Amino acid sequence: MSLRRARTAGEYADWVKQALFEVQDLRECLEYEMEELGKFPAFLDPLEKGIKQIYRSMCDGNYLFGREDLPFMELADKHAGEIPFHVLLKQINETHRRGLDVG
Repeated sequence: MSLRRARTAGEYADWVKQALFEVQDLRECLEYEMEELGKFPAFLDPLEKGIKQIYRSMCDGNYLFGREDLPFMELADKHAGEIPFHVLLKQINETHRRGLDVG
């Protein structure tokens, strides 16, 4: 399956902003269910930190596309079944690695 890449910088930024919203929403949902879980899943903090770093670098104008996976992708792939927005993260990573789909 070929993942869709963002076509514009604005679309890419919107995806990252959406991922930030999604990880914060997941945290809020888990806080609601904390009595059953006892603690947050170990992947949540590093995932949120990684998405925030990307978003911050975009806002600061320091973001650079790269050839390598985003730092949090190994963790995200390992816990894909627990991350409802995993496909969005994969699309962000694919755009990061291969650039915008302008052609």
